[in-house]
Amino acid sequence: MPESPLNVLAIVGSLHRESVTRTVINLTADRFQTAGCVVDMLDLQGEPLPLYNPDTAYDTPAFVALQARVDRADVLVLGTPDYHGSISSALKNFLDHFWHEFAGKLFATMVASHEKGLTVTDQLRTVARQCHAWSLPYGVSFTENVDVKDGRITSDSFEKRLNMMVRDARIYGGLLARPRRA
Repeated sequence: MPESPLNVLAIVGSLHRESVTRTVINLTADRFQTAGCVVDMLDLQGEPLPLYNPDTAYDTPAFVALQARVDRADVLVLGTPDYHGSISSALKNFLDHFWHEFAGKLFATMVASHEKGLTVTDQLRTVARQCHAWSLPYGVSFTENVDVKDGRITSDSFEKRLNMMVRDARIYGGLLARPRRA
């Protein structure tokens, strides 16, 4: 029996209209698709979530539809700008809404930062642990106008890091998906 393709949910955690995070997540999604994965894009600018309130968060039709998308995902590619050494509020709000659905899944983190995004990556890895998810042991950071410019990757080192992340997310996301699907 052929194995099902890996389901990737790529999340743009930036609300900025001209976001380099959005550009990089779109480029990353293209690479996953080229590698045979099924990719679902969630852009939190176009699909905003209400501020998380545990008393009302689960009562809307929009939540139920998005919950099904998160449930389907084997890998979550989390893209965020580095805001003062932390994740964006839009991405944090998403993580608060769907923490139950992350168990046993893989997080791959991508951070737009002028400071390497290390604290942001650490925060996302902490969320993964708290939600019984897995994360790649590294994050991929990038800098606008250094690694990415005018919608294109302009840095060979970033190109290599991105390819490594896509490869590793496919391998380890697939390993985690098999027993969860069974």
